[in-house]
Amino acid sequence: MYLNTLFLDVLDFVSRPWHWAVAGTGISLVFIALALLGRHFGVSSTFEQLCAVAGAGRLSDYFRSIDLPSNKWRIFFLGGAMLGGYIGSHLIPSPEPVAISASTVAELESIGIPYPESDALGFGMLPTSISNFTTVGGVVLALLGGFLIGFGARYGKGCTSGHAITGLAHLNLSSLLTVIGFFIGGLLMTHLFFAPLLRLLF
Repeated sequence: MYLNTLFLDVLDFVSRPWHWAVAGTGISLVFIALALLGRHFGVSSTFEQLCAVAGAGRLSDYFRSIDLPSNKWRIFFLGGAMLGGYIGSHLIPSPEPVAISASTVAELESIGIPYPESDALGFGMLPTSISNFTTVGGVVLALLGGFLIGFGARYGKGCTSGHAITGLAHLNLSSLLTVIGFFIGGLLMTHLFFAPLLRLLF
């Protein structure tokens, strides 16, 4: 009886929204450990390992040069991140809705994207009307976004996790310039291109 009560108490505790500082502290500890081990991390680098494992080396010399044995930990890291996300969203989901500001909801509605209350629960940081891959617009948006992210990460020699976390932690000037570019691009997309693009596709 005691163990059952204790289990329910623990489940209730982990299901509550945690302060952002918990995640920040966890990320910091992980990257301190990686720095002490002489390793760096980036999600796009992990995808390179996955492509190499899948046999991309038969099509490109680039993937033949990847040292898989010494980098296999990246694949396990990414797998753990995905597993943690699944557990957090499916097994111990927060009972509280995602905190989307009223001004953001109003802005979405002003450009013709309804944001019903049901979308604010569970996964709902993205309105289902623009994440629906059964529509032509949704497919085009996913393909375009995926291409730009992949091209940008490869051309910039790293993604947001590689530059904004690892690179800045190592005081890398090129990473600082890249992160500034991330923010400039994000602001331009949000305030200038987002609404016209959605009107065009939907």
